[in-house]
Amino acid sequence: MLEKSWANTFADKVFPAIDENIFSVLYSKKASRPNTPVNVIVGALILKEALNVTDDEIVEAMAFDIRYQYALHTTSFEEQPISDRTLSRFMQVEQGDKYLMTKKELENKIVTFTGGRAAEEIVFGEITTGASNDIEQATKIARAMITRYGMTDEFDMVAMETVTNQYLGGDTSLSCSTDTQKEIDEKVVQLVKAEHEKARKILSENREKLDELAMYLYEKETITGDEFMNILDRK
Repeated sequence: MLEKSWANTFADKVFPAIDENIFSVLYSKKASRPNTPVNVIVGALILKEALNVTDDEIVEAMAFDIRYQYALHTTSFEEQPISDRTLSRFMQVEQGDKYLMTKKELENKIVTFTGGRAAEEIVFGEITTGASNDIEQATKIARAMITRYGMTDEFDMVAMETVTNQYLGGDTSLSCSTDTQKEIDEKVVQLVKAEHEKARKILSENREKLDELAMYLYEKETITGDEFMNILDRK
């Protein structure tokens, strides 16, 4: 029976594809990790949306319906209980931490991601491959600001990009003309370049502090937020 039901497809194709890394906020100080595995919670949320049921209905089904247990690769929720509160709290944490950011905060995140490359340029006059992940993250934020968050005067509140498979890694697809896509690419480059230049300016104006922090890290290997601010505030 299960081999011919939606549960088999979900268990074999959807569940293994769930990317837990995008829910790393659950491991932060703001929210402790739930007892139930993250991929089970995310899988339940996907099924909830796909089958158009409530939190209570999905929780009850997971306890008594073998299809849900098979789809989510689990047979017992006694040791790892899940409730409607687990689902609603998970979604609140994710939305609160991931989406509620101002334009200025997003621009500052891009500055932060370009800071490593800027430091290489200032200190060594050379660049390396070490910034590859930072480049990817900065570009992703800049593109989202333009295509999804309505943070440009030119496009205003028109969505140029849609997100599919939100719980499977967040695939995106542009929904605009070829000419508009080219304009979007140009604006992404302009935005990242502007924030990169801002990072260079900040580090150049605080070169002594940059060297002092680098020396501290060289000697201690790690630095806390308080230690960082003490060095920064020191005259």
